[in-house]
Amino acid sequence: MAMAAAVRAAAADAVVTFLWVLCVSTLGASTAAVTSYLRVQGFHYALLITVSLLSILLFAFNLLCAALGGASFNPTGVAAFYAAGLTNPSLFAVALRFPAQAAGAVGGALAISELMPAQYKHMLGGPSLKVDPHTGAVAEGVLTFVITMAVLWIMVKGPRNPILKTWMLSISTVSLVLSGAAYTGPAMNPANAFGWAYVNNRHNTWEQFYVYWICPFIGAILAAWTFRAFFLSPATKPKAKKA
Repeated sequence: MAMAAAVRAAAADAVVTFLWVLCVSTLGASTAAVTSYLRVQGFHYALLITVSLLSILLFAFNLLCAALGGASFNPTGVAAFYAAGLTNPSLFAVALRFPAQAAGAVGGALAISELMPAQYKHMLGGPSLKVDPHTGAVAEGVLTFVITMAVLWIMVKGPRNPILKTWMLSISTVSLVLSGAAYTGPAMNPANAFGWAYVNNRHNTWEQFYVYWICPFIGAILAAWTFRAFFLSPATKPKAKKA
């Protein structure tokens, strides 16, 4: 039973991550298309449209992930919720889910590379290192720490209204993407970074592993421990759910 559940969770993660990378990679092109259609110009209009589109995407994926029994498209999210004591997956399940997410991301990146219209293909490429590896590693770790803390607070302690939750998640994500654009892209999602690194033949380098896997996991787990220590009192900590 446990093995079957772990395989189902990994398969769900692979599907969700495939769809996430496929869809989220179109945000730049979608924003350009909407601004052109509405005939609006300027950074602030583009930012508002991006946040709105991302909110719709996150809302839809939250429903999809819930329907699939708690599927996830971000390995650091799985690690963070476990470290915070909010879930309790088996090591076997985790060992299956992380590679499944990476494989799903590769599929999503390959698919959107083929499906994206030619005039928008220059907007693809995924996160890439723009500074030295150590600076990039610190940046990706800090950004992942912040986004993980934001996600945990919004999901556990934030407003009950799902639309408001989604809007807050979108604003947090876009703000950190803009903050880290000059450093690492950024990714804040090892699977997404791996998918695009595979497409661009950078997936088997030490820099890729160091910047986009090791440091994001460190940042996410530190954020989870911090959240658990300061925001979850022993009396109110929820029982961990089996994944």
